[in-house]
Amino acid sequence: MQPPESGVHYSRWDDSLRDEVSVAAVSSTEASCCRRTFQKLCTGKLGVVMKVLGGIALFWAIFIPGYVTGYYVHKCK
Repeated sequence: MQPPESGVHYSRWDDSLRDEVSVAAVSSTEASCCRRTFQKLCTGKLGVVMKVLGGIALFWAIFIPGYVTGYYVHKCK
């Protein structure tokens, strides 16, 4: 048997018609922490606010380099 750290264990026996595949689960504390963070930041009113702020930040992160690049490309000599 594989230790819990390994992800997937696959065993196939020659005399068997079935393949056995077992997947080790992530520990519940890690899963609950990630799930709790996701639930808090990505759902509900706070989730909507985070998505709007992320969209605005992404807009400015693309707009400013584009504006500066366009300024120098089309600058009159």
